[in-house]
Amino acid sequence: MPSSSLQTADFPAPDAAAQAHSLALVDEMRRIAAPLGGRLPFDRFMELALYAPGLGYYTAGARKFGAGGDFVTAPEISPLFGGCLARQAAQILDALNGGDLLEFGAGSGALARDLLLELQRLDALPERYLILELSPDLRQRQAERLNELPAALRARVQWLDALPQTPIRGLALANEVLDAMPVHRFRKAADVIEEQFVDLSAESPALVWAPPVSPELEPAVTAIEAELGAPLPVDYESEINLRAGPWLSALGQTLEAGGALLIDYGYPRQEYYLPHRRHGALMCHYRHRAHSDPLAFPGLQDITAHLDFSAITAAAREAGFDIAGYATQSSFLMGCGLDQLLARQDPDTPEYLELTQGVKQLMLPGAMGERFQALGLNKDLDLRWSGFSVRDLQGRL
Repeated sequence: MPSSSLQTADFPAPDAAAQAHSLALVDEMRRIAAPLGGRLPFDRFMELALYAPGLGYYTAGARKFGAGGDFVTAPEISPLFGGCLARQAAQILDALNGGDLLEFGAGSGALARDLLLELQRLDALPERYLILELSPDLRQRQAERLNELPAALRARVQWLDALPQTPIRGLALANEVLDAMPVHRFRKAADVIEEQFVDLSAESPALVWAPPVSPELEPAVTAIEAELGAPLPVDYESEINLRAGPWLSALGQTLEAGGALLIDYGYPRQEYYLPHRRHGALMCHYRHRAHSDPLAFPGLQDITAHLDFSAITAAAREAGFDIAGYATQSSFLMGCGLDQLLARQDPDTPEYLELTQGVKQLMLPGAMGERFQALGLNKDLDLRWSGFSVRDLQGRL
């Protein structure tokens, strides 16, 4: 098993099969790194750790969501999350006189289920519910979850391997998706920008710094400093997502008209690169424990990075989108009528207590309420989203 500071910490040890799986992934990384001097840029390491065919965290069969996995997402916490997003989707579909929903990375399928049930209740069903899912394992679990739906709803669901060839009209949803997009890591040295690599030439992988091999990295860091109005401190290290721009450009070409809703944890740029975050905002999740060691248990843990929502906004504008709004998750859910959805429930049932506990997790500042942000994008659509009616923080971007 690759060495890690976590092996002696209070973390459950992987069983023998899981350790063998992780070692197989490291061997594959070594094979790929060999022609490159035994090193991989961090973004390539992260891509393989998460998405290597049959070996990466999201492409292998380990359970990821819920109590038996590594983390819990909003749709698993409460069906009211999906109910709120359904209300926003209904407003957009109504403005378009119908259309499709496209969900990226549908997780356990809980969000798709809750959205379709609430949209049925609102008499606002999409023509199709498209799911772009790269993980065969998750696709199977989504199908099992959605098979619980009435046949008329299930028939609207289609899985995709890539973005639709023909442009669509409707709403694209990415809930906790962009945080799992591979990122570059950089360090501000005294007179140069350095890039982080994973050295696989020794027995145990190691993180090292060296001059960048990614030509776009140094100009991107220089642009960050220009926007901040001051150089980053010496030895400051952090992440930068250079893949979000192409992703948004492709989405802009796919979406003929409608909206895109991105929900994730992150900050505006001025907050992302604050001095106290001098080691970045990379996070890993293993058995409901959050830590910062990306080399621990390759292929067995999630690796994520907070979003720079200012950079996402700039890339969205370049891709042809207008900004519909930006808010904390709590404000967005209130704008979508979370209080009304909760009031619809019977307070004298055991389920009501569970729902109220879920609402607290979704809304409280110390839980998900302010750590998660919602960014709405319009494409050839002049619409004020209900989700941003309580509060719109575009000025912070």
